[in-house]
Amino acid sequence: MVYKFILISDEEDEFMREISIDSEASFLDLHNAILDAVNYDKDAMTSFFICNEDWEKEQEVTLVEMDTSADTDNYVMEDTRLEDLITEERQKVLYVFDYISDRAFFMELKESVPGQSLDAAVCSASLGMAPEQYKLEDIESLTTTVKKDTELFDENFYGDEGFDMDELDNESFSDMSFDDDFSLS
Repeated sequence: MVYKFILISDEEDEFMREISIDSEASFLDLHNAILDAVNYDKDAMTSFFICNEDWEKEQEVTLVEMDTSADTDNYVMEDTRLEDLITEERQKVLYVFDYISDRAFFMELKESVPGQSLDAAVCSASLGMAPEQYKLEDIESLTTTVKKDTELFDENFYGDEGFDMDELDNESFSDMSFDDDFSLS
């Protein structure tokens, strides 16, 4: 079966992409198809969220395993097939591509076409320009924060200010003896 997803952005009114992909493909395949369709770098942390009708996040599918807790189901893009979590047309999905600013594409399963298959995902329709992958003001803010934080650390950060080697009492070590059989096992 082939899934056809529509992607839109709340940042760019004229932006739309349609991605056609086999239902047996992984979320990682869909992730790569989206990034290729919008010309984004593939080095950012991203996640898919399966949503309810009101776009409330329900199930997360992460790029890398984030939580090993047995209390909740953890889904990783590489190991999760689309058909495992997306089962009906009009299913809503958020694709968070910028965790710093919580920016996402809004996706919906427009159509599922039974009896067809695809070897690789394709961008079957493209309108408008995608929003920038990273917001410049967020990068500047993050850079400023990191710079301020690193200014707190100087050569005395580790407590070596005022360390006096003569304070070590070498005589206290001279009374110690070690057997030839000493081992760490």
